Amino acid sequence: MSCGDPHETECGEVLDHLYEFLDNEMAEGDCAKLREHFDECSPCLKQYGLEQAIKALIKRSCGCDDTPADLRGKVLARIDSIRAGQRSGEPVVVVETASVEVHVESARPAPSLAAEGEPVEAGAPAE
Repeated sequence: MSCGDPHETECGEVLDHLYEFLDNEMAEGDCAKLREHFDECSPCLKQYGLEQAIKALIKRSCGCDDTPADLRGKVLARIDSIRAGQRSGEPVVVVETASVEVHVESARPAPSLAAEGEPVEAGAPAE
């Protein structure tokens, strides 16, 4: 995405690092570059506000459940692996083995689909 206006930091780069910024995972110098960009670029500022609101909503809706330590460790290891691949210039391959869709309104897992396409209630085994 680009707003079409020239900036010291390109819109695409800002949006690529938006979650690092929101999660306070960036060096202060990089944060300052993004803050400066948001001051100049209303489309990126709007995207920042939207992502910030989504994070707050998810935190309110799902923040009471503790993340299992082994899952947290696996996710962090995968993130480190992807980042290391990006730094070395290797292609990054993401394999999705399973997913859970969550309804934000209710913070409950969405019904999944069985192999035959029949709906299965959340928590019920797929046949």
